[in-house]
Amino acid sequence: VQLQASGGGLVQAGGSLRLSCAASGGTFSSYDMGWFRQATGKEREFVAAISTTYGRTYYAGSVKGRFTISRDNIKNTVYLQMNSLKPQDTAIYYCARKSPMYALDNAPAYGDWGQGTQVTVSS
Repeated sequence: VQLQASGGGLVQAGGSLRLSCAASGGTFSSYDMGWFRQATGKEREFVAAISTTYGRTYYAGSVKGRFTISRDNIKNTVYLQMNSLKPQDTAIYYCARKSPMYALDNAPAYGDWGQGTQVTVSS
């Protein structure tokens, strides 16, 4: 499977961006999908995840209420709508997938990392 993230860019604080992650190969609908991010000099951190069939979601505390994850199993794409962006949201954003047998917030269970997309929020 290949995961390709897109939609990043430069935005002012308070602005919005919508990231997309398109999957090719594999059975997209069979996997939970997650978004992660890595800022310069920091470890990669979990951002949000969405389950396969019922679309249950889980968010990191730092983005809850501002970010929304969704998926389209017809288009094999997962989205991350980011509102009220802050400079501390600046990072490369990655998508990944995992088997639904693990909990949504089980970060080590995610794999098949795609190329990331850069998000830069200016103050």
